[in-house]
Amino acid sequence: MKTPNRTLPVLALASILSLGCASLAAAQAPTAATGETAMDSNQPVTDSWITTKVKSELATTEGVKSMNISVKTVDGVVTLTGVLATDIAVKKAVAAAQSVKGVKSVDAAGLKSKG
Repeated sequence: MKTPNRTLPVLALASILSLGCASLAAAQAPTAATGETAMDSNQPVTDSWITTKVKSELATTEGVKSMNISVKTVDGVVTLTGVLATDIAVKKAVAAAQSVKGVKSVDAAGLKSKG
């Protein structure tokens, strides 16, 4: 039986997302010595961690189609680009990005709304 061409990208995306979730779960596991989670420590967070966390926040923000947003982080400054349906969705996306630990500022000049 032949697999449809669109199934492969869906499976690849599902695999990537599950690996990302597993790494976040491992990072949040309590450490043996302190009982703190890695996310609760005072260690600085990396740009890649911030980008991953912002994407996760966007994916769970109601009214925001996260697949329409590109996220890039450099030195804690998050840049959002893309097109969303409404100005409210844009504001929600910016707020979600600002809520992530380690984010110094959010540049949303490249994030537009259709309406």
